[in-house]
Amino acid sequence: MALVKVCGAADVPEGEARRFEVAGRLVAVANLGGEGFRAIDAICSHAHAFLDEGEVEPDLQTIECPQHGSTFDLNTGKPRTLPATLPVAAYPVKTEGDDILIEVTG
Repeated sequence: MALVKVCGAADVPEGEARRFEVAGRLVAVANLGGEGFRAIDAICSHAHAFLDEGEVEPDLQTIECPQHGSTFDLNTGKPRTLPATLPVAAYPVKTEGDDILIEVTG
């Protein structure tokens, strides 16, 4: 597994998420403030909407799909509410200085 730089910390405002292309996949990076950054696949497993366009809830560490309201756990990628039933991939995140890196496979 390799660490890949996704963005700078300033590129993702606190309490929000932004979409980036990493190793041929779209990844949503969320800034949870004091809890750090999280990264998951950017496309909802249910409605194929962009998760980074939904609301981030730092206290619950979730992101909401803007199309049908499913919420996903930013740590595991698992849906917490319906209608989504399938998880999205979650990626380990490391912060080095101002760089946000994620761990991707192959």
